[in-house]
Amino acid sequence: MNRTLSIIAVLSFATPALAASPMAMSAKPAQSAADKGAIISAMSAGPAAVGRNATIVVPDASGKMRVLRNGTNGFTCMPDDPSSPGADPMCADKAGMEWLDAYIAHKPPAKGKVGLIYMLAGGSDASNTDPYASKPAGGHWITTGPHVMVVGADAAFYAAYPSGANPDTSVPYVMWAGTPYQHLMSPVK
Repeated sequence: MNRTLSIIAVLSFATPALAASPMAMSAKPAQSAADKGAIISAMSAGPAAVGRNATIVVPDASGKMRVLRNGTNGFTCMPDDPSSPGADPMCADKAGMEWLDAYIAHKPPAKGKVGLIYMLAGGSDASNTDPYASKPAGGHWITTGPHVMVVGADAAFYAAYPSGANPDTSVPYVMWAGTPYQHLMSPVK
């Protein structure tokens, strides 16, 4: 998920509030089979009603985000990152995208903006304690099944849940506890 979060964080520039970002995006209608597959993948990240009306974005060859489809519901979704070991498409609301933007910029997220990120296809993470780990220590990826993430909540909220290097991913747990990017991972199945 760390790699995916990095890519998703870039996607935050797709939201209207962040449109003035230095990371430009190009809006072009989906035309290729690959684009159509990316839209299907991205839509699978959230409930059908969310994915159906979400903005869908993908990185282009230069790393800029390309809008495949404009949405109407305030959610932005991206397809699976093929470089990670598991399926990991995501859909985030506006506050979730702002949190991801802060993460990628290595800046503290805004206080008082609780966001929701769907990962209903699950995800794989290099570390449960280091937000910027790119490879797992000892080759052990943390795999979480379908889940939602609650980001940007007060520290007291997260203190009510377990955390640590090797979480039980079958119950709610805190990823990256004690960092500005701590968030609740809550399984849904």
